[in-house]
Amino acid sequence: MSRPRILIVGAGFAGFRTARTLSRLTRGRAHITLLNPTDYFLYLPLLPQVAAGILEPRRVTVSLSDSLPDVRLVLGEADRIDLDETLHYTGPEGEGGTLAYDRLVLAAGSVNKLLPIPGVAEHAHGFRGLPEALYLRDHVTRQVELAASADDARTCAARCTFVVVGAGYTGTEVAAHGQMFTDAQVRKHPLRRGMRPRWMLLDVAKRVLPEMDGKLSATADRVLRQRGVDVRMGTSVKEATHDGVLLTDGEFVESRTLVWCVGVRPDPLVESLGLPMEKGRLLVDPHLRVPGRPELFACGDVAAVPDLSNPGSYTPMTAQHAWRHGKVAAENVAASLGLGGARTPYRHRDLGFVVDLGGAKAAANPLGVALSGVPAGAVTRGYHLAAMPGNRVRVAADWLLDAVLPRQAVQLGLVRSWSVPLDTSSPEVARVPGGPGRGQDTSARSGPGAALAADTGDGGTGAGGPGPARPHDEPAKGRPGSGATQVRPGSGAAQPRSEWETAKGRPATGRPGSGSAELRSEAETAKGRPAAGPGGELSRNQAGGEPARNQPRGEPGKNQAGGVRARNEPGGVRARNEPGGVPARNEPGGEPARNEPGGEPARNEPGGEPAKNQPGGEPAKNQPGGEPAKNQPAPGPPPPGRPSAGHPAPGPVKRTDVTEDSAKGDS
Repeated sequence: MSRPRILIVGAGFAGFRTARTLSRLTRGRAHITLLNPTDYFLYLPLLPQVAAGILEPRRVTVSLSDSLPDVRLVLGEADRIDLDETLHYTGPEGEGGTLAYDRLVLAAGSVNKLLPIPGVAEHAHGFRGLPEALYLRDHVTRQVELAASADDARTCAARCTFVVVGAGYTGTEVAAHGQMFTDAQVRKHPLRRGMRPRWMLLDVAKRVLPEMDGKLSATADRVLRQRGVDVRMGTSVKEATHDGVLLTDGEFVESRTLVWCVGVRPDPLVESLGLPMEKGRLLVDPHLRVPGRPELFACGDVAAVPDLSNPGSYTPMTAQHAWRHGKVAAENVAASLGLGGARTPYRHRDLGFVVDLGGAKAAANPLGVALSGVPAGAVTRGYHLAAMPGNRVRVAADWLLDAVLPRQAVQLGLVRSWSVPLDTSSPEVARVPGGPGRGQDTSARSGPGAALAADTGDGGTGAGGPGPARPHDEPAKGRPGSGATQVRPGSGAAQPRSEWETAKGRPATGRPGSGSAELRSEAETAKGRPAAGPGGELSRNQAGGEPARNQPRGEPGKNQAGGVRARNEPGGVRARNEPGGVPARNEPGGEPARNEPGGEPARNEPGGEPAKNQPGGEPAKNQPGGEPAKNQPAPGPPPPGRPSAGHPAPGPVKRTDVTEDSAKGDS
């Protein structure tokens, strides 16, 4: 009898716990497959400490392969689910695939919640994945450094203003840790005295942490205000622009940073199933099974699980519930296959909540006992160490080092602005130029580091359309100062450059006024010759150009009728080092090489020919007495021995499509 196939989609709190529990219950009697975009489990509650420089990124991740040795890991994102027991997915390199199953557990998690506010999708960044935390850490550090070098106080104040929308768990912790992080960067630098980083926390709710107990909310509010955070309840963003945000009370706040922590929504994958939904979540029974589909289970943020302790309601979308969902889902899946005990419904009892406010400050109510200050901080960190499925020693070591050593405020630039858009179905994966992605992820966006057509690969323009970049911010791909793709003024679509061109730092060959940036061949690039295009030197086979070999009126190619015979062919010129051929340099009877005894001296060597621009040497082009560059009026006929204009000499050809300044390289 073949072993049943169990497929789990997602490795968040619910999916990871499901896979781990099923592996223990089945003991090799079932094939367990885990589909996830990354190869790690992310402990989300500690993500604000990564953005603040307290923890290194890998500390909050747990390897799926190491922690789940009996589970097959497939990297990819689910695209479509056929209810005939087949799932279609896309791998990290764009390859497609299918997975068959006998039992399917949907634990895809959640994504950033978007609101219909102008400019938010283009200028804000979420906080749901490791790439977003790394980007925020670099971005905040860069803004402080740019503010310190700003010429006017207004620009300095704008760069030192950080707006966080959403006063829930994530937003409160981001603002609390962020204020401490920026204050430390300013305090330890004498030249930055007088700078005052300003963090704003906005929410339409009446108080901070509205989902928590009133005492904990008051504690968090007091700590934030004492630390200097500008807490504004009953206020939100009306519009976001390049230069700042317009608040609902009419005030315009100049800022370069907008962090979106409003909330989350279920992964849109479940909407495509056509099954009963509840506010975007898939309806399930208390056993976490989809009614009418005995092979389909759902847990975590994508599932609307009935709250048996509060009839008529559903469990909230929190990490605590997702972790407990996973255990119950695994037990019921195993029971449905005859590999476990009886089915059990999901019931829960709140053990309390903890909120880390940075340093020794926290707010917690374990078992209903309200705590604040140092006791709350100890309980909070102890809870996180107990809840993490791995890396406990490393996390504790980083906490100890942070208590005795200053944090490193450096920006690595590993994650760009355009690679972590707010509207994405995979916040745990950073976008890469030309990489695979869903349609909603690949639209180009305006603002700093916006993705252009060359990055997205589909030529989309996005909701906001292209917009100007902010000064001193990181350049976008396809903009001056960027790396692999350069577009010159007046050009159209950006074309990718080869790895060799990028390494050499050579600009793409799009000409001003041309419709697109043309690619140069490897040979042209190596010789420094520009690609032929409108307004440039005509290439062979172009109208008015020199005919190519083997073309009518062209010079016959070697080994062609009437052409010169190739070397080593009957009647042709013999190659060097061949019998009867010309001896190679440094060979007996051959011509001595330069700088060899009896050979011709090299340039700039005693007795050699002086180099150009050297005393006694030939003047360079565009120098007094030198040969005029192309497109410059010639003073007279070419001197004897020089090739005519129709037959240029071999070697590098001076570019005529750019000015002297722009020919020096990328700005």
